[in-house]
Amino acid sequence: MNQAVEPSTLNPLLNQTFSQRHRRPLLISVSLAALLGLGVFAGYWWNLGRFLEETDDAYVRADWVAISPRIAGYVAQVLVEDNQPVKAGDVLVRIEERDFTERLNSAQAQLQQVQAAANAQQATLQTLDARMSEQQQRIAQVQAALRSAEAEARRAQLDYARYRELVAQHVATAQRLETVSASQAQAQAAVAVARAQVARQQARLQVLQASRQQAQAQIIEHQARVGEAQANLALARNALSDTEIRAPFDGVVGQRKVRRQQYVMPGLPLLAVVPVEQAYVIANYKETQLQRMLPGQSVEIEVDSFSGQHWHGQVESIAPGSGAVFALLPPDNATGNFTKVVQRFPVKIRLVPEGDETSRILPGMSVIATVDTRPGVRQEHVHGG
Repeated sequence: MNQAVEPSTLNPLLNQTFSQRHRRPLLISVSLAALLGLGVFAGYWWNLGRFLEETDDAYVRADWVAISPRIAGYVAQVLVEDNQPVKAGDVLVRIEERDFTERLNSAQAQLQQVQAAANAQQATLQTLDARMSEQQQRIAQVQAALRSAEAEARRAQLDYARYRELVAQHVATAQRLETVSASQAQAQAAVAVARAQVARQQARLQVLQASRQQAQAQIIEHQARVGEAQANLALARNALSDTEIRAPFDGVVGQRKVRRQQYVMPGLPLLAVVPVEQAYVIANYKETQLQRMLPGQSVEIEVDSFSGQHWHGQVESIAPGSGAVFALLPPDNATGNFTKVVQRFPVKIRLVPEGDETSRILPGMSVIATVDTRPGVRQEHVHGG
């Protein structure tokens, strides 16, 4: 006689049989999937992951400049607003130029005055040169007269000697000898007069030469004054030009503190110009991450302000020392108990231009920088959005 099996007793047995039948394939599938995932991850890490050096200690920087005046004065105009883009050479601030214009006019008048004095002294020198030339002609003339008188004196001396012998021989009369003797005396006197004239004219030439030397010294002095006046004029022009404060490069205006009619002095910060287009990233990597890092390697940049977007750059340079080396109070590990701390080195990363998207990255933003240190990789990527 057959015994009936109750359903409550049959169902657990069937469920247990079904579970045992499918458990092994499920476990095999899960294991294979885990092994496959692990293999994919291991392949990714071996081929790429182990070469990626990442840090979130990175920030956008720019070499901005604080604009300050070179002269003191009252502000006449402020020609820019906060956060306004400017081009290199644009006028940012104008200082009242009235006083500087008058100083320029005064410097120009002073230069004209000293130049006129220098020209007058130059004319005096030219006059002295002409008088010296004329005096040299006079000296030549009196020297010729001296030579003529000396020749006449020699002739008279010879006549006196000849007539003295003739009188001794009673060939000529004593009266004739007296006449010849008087002529000799006159010739010697004429020689003395001619020599005196030569000495006089030479003395005049020496006076003119001394005057010329004095005139040359005065010309040098006037030239120095002209140079000084020209320098003062150049300074006045520079000061007048400095009343217009211009942008040193393309950028965006920030920290605008200057106001109209404000009295400003040299060195007082008026505003800042930030070269947004020339922004770069400073990433502080641990010293253990620098083993394979070299300039030119590709960098992927994530900006905290723009979630999901990526930018690219290149490693430009690595700092010659860690941040602790350049600190105001560098650590001295030779004193006290020593605790080893992994140091960080600033790495400068140049952003690859990517159209208008690059200008959205502003100095001060926090970023995550990932450097691809694979050997031979020196490529520039395109922005992927």
